[in-house]
Amino acid sequence: MKIATFNINGIKARIDALPQWLDEAQPDVAILQEIKSVDEGFPRELFEDRGYNVETHGQKSFNGVAILSKLPLEDVTRGLPGDDSDEQARYIEATVVGDHSSVRLCGLYLPNGNPAPGPKYDYKLAWMQRLEDRARTLLAEETPFLLTGDFNIIPQAEDAATPDAWREDALFRPESRAAWRRLLALGLTEAFRARTQGPGHYSFWDYQAGAWNRNNGIRIDHFLLSPAIADSLRDCQIDKDVRGREKPSDHVPVWVELDL
Repeated sequence: MKIATFNINGIKARIDALPQWLDEAQPDVAILQEIKSVDEGFPRELFEDRGYNVETHGQKSFNGVAILSKLPLEDVTRGLPGDDSDEQARYIEATVVGDHSSVRLCGLYLPNGNPAPGPKYDYKLAWMQRLEDRARTLLAEETPFLLTGDFNIIPQAEDAATPDAWREDALFRPESRAAWRRLLALGLTEAFRARTQGPGHYSFWDYQAGAWNRNNGIRIDHFLLSPAIADSLRDCQIDKDVRGREKPSDHVPVWVELDL
């Protein structure tokens, strides 16, 4: 089963680029972030015509997540537990069943948190604590799961072309990375680093200052796998070339291949 994550930075802006990538990459499941669309405004037919089941958790002009799946989706839930007052559309869950086993898909668009320190950074850290609590619950239930999406976290210095430029940024501050390490300490496997080591691997390049042409990128789109799913990991790759195409998102797809 091929599962991809892709922050598309607006479905309207990516109305041609996203279908093109889907047709080429043929993921069984694509988990999207920043659809920037209300549910009723999402172009479902464009993806249903390609054989995908579509589930969205949208919000006008901002945020928004979605799951496209060629396999049936079961028990779809929207919103990260732990704060009933949180109205930002950043989290969606569903179960997908493979040939041999199922996996709970947890698609997320983690808050950016800038400027830091400040209220937005406090929200980011509180959101990460809720995510950790949710992962603990799934582990306690012995539910095979993965967390994937735009984490807005640079895990290590090697995940940025110019790490010194990010030292005080919410994506790289010590508190952010400590929260990331607490997730890993639950026993989760970071799929990309389980397969590929070393610097120079990025999933985001800013639109400004020629970041793409200079390969001044950061790696902030991740897969975290529960133990049962980590055992089925076959591959994890970044589709870097998508960033160089016409009207690209500032992120590129990352995907895992699982033996499910």
